[in-house]
Amino acid sequence: MVGTGSIVWVGEVDPATAVAVAGSKMGRLSELHRAGVQVPDGFAVTVEAYRRHCAESGLDVRIDEVLAPLGTEPSPAQVEDASRRIRDLFAATPMSDELAGEVTEAYEELCLRCVDVNVPTAVRSSATGEDAADASFAGIFDTYLGVSGTPRVLDAIRACWGSLFTGRALAYRLRKRISHHDMPIAVGVIELIHARSSGVAFSVHPVTGKPDRIVIETSWGWGEAIVQGLVNPDHVEVGKSDGRTLRYDVAHKAVVSAFDFAEGKVCEIDMPAKLADRRVLDEEQVTAVTEAVKSIEEHYGYPVDVEWVISRHRRAGDPVCIVQSRPVTVVAEEKPATTYDPVALAQKYVFSGRAIPGR
Repeated sequence: MVGTGSIVWVGEVDPATAVAVAGSKMGRLSELHRAGVQVPDGFAVTVEAYRRHCAESGLDVRIDEVLAPLGTEPSPAQVEDASRRIRDLFAATPMSDELAGEVTEAYEELCLRCVDVNVPTAVRSSATGEDAADASFAGIFDTYLGVSGTPRVLDAIRACWGSLFTGRALAYRLRKRISHHDMPIAVGVIELIHARSSGVAFSVHPVTGKPDRIVIETSWGWGEAIVQGLVNPDHVEVGKSDGRTLRYDVAHKAVVSAFDFAEGKVCEIDMPAKLADRRVLDEEQVTAVTEAVKSIEEHYGYPVDVEWVISRHRRAGDPVCIVQSRPVTVVAEEKPATTYDPVALAQKYVFSGRAIPGR
C-alpha cells in the first residue's frame, strides 16, 4: 500500500519518520500505536502526495501568483481574499487518477478492516510543525467528522489541503516570512469511533499549572462542542499519584455533537433533556481516562493534552480510544483559580486541528 509514498497506515509507518511523512497529528497517532495506546485505525495521505499534487497540477505556480502581491504586512481583507482564492483553487483542482486510485483503494481497505460499508471517517489536516513546542499553528487547520464514501473522502482531503491557507495560517506565515513550500501538509483518514462520550484531558492542571492532578473535560457524543466552547462540559479533577477523584462537577450540557445521518457529518444539536444534567463518566471510566493520559505523559516525558473517545461498544476494563495528543503549550502561573470558566479555558488552551469549518 505504501507504493509511491502517497499512503501510509497508522499501524505500519516507521515511527522514526512518522511525523515527517504523515504530519504532526497522524505521526503522533502512529507513535502512540507503537507504544501500545489504543488509537483508531486509518491512513494518511502523505506530505509527499501533497507536494506532488501541487507541483503536477500547477497549483504551486497559481498559489505563488496569488501570494506575490501581498508582501509581509497585508491588510486583513487582503489576507482573507487570498485565502479564499487559494482554497477555491484546491477545491477546483482534482487529484490525478493515480492518486485518487490510491486513496480509493486505501479507503476500501479501511472499510474492510472496520467490517463496514462506506465507513464514516474523521478526515484531519496533519501539517508538519503544527504541534511544535510553540504551537503557533495549533487549531487553525481543518478537520471534517463523519465523512463517508469515496467521493466525499476525496473532497475532504482536498479541503484539508486548502486549509493550509486559512486566513490565520497565511497571515502568520507572511509575518514570519515562512514559505508555504516549507510547511507541507498531510491528511489523515481515520475511523470515526462511535462516541458514547468524549472529551479532552490535561496531564497538568490547566489553570494552576500544578502537575499533581489530571483534569478532564467531558460531555456526551463527540468532543467538538467542547473544544469549540459550545457546551459547558463536566469537569473532573483526579489525583495523579493515587487516582482519587478529587472533584466532579456535573454541568448543564445544552449542546451535543452528534452524527447526522441525513447530512453525513457530525454537527451540533440540542442535548436531549434526560442527558443534559446527567453525570457523563462513572468512576471506572474516569480511571480509564486518567491511566491513558498518565501513560502518554510518561511516554513523551512532558505535559500533554489528549483528546479521547469512549466508544458505545466499550466494556468496563477496556482502554479508552485516543484520537489526538499534543504538548500542553501554555502552563499558567501557579496561583489559585477564583472561578472555573470552560469557555475561557478553551480559548486559552489551543486544541490542534479540531475546528470544523462552516458551522
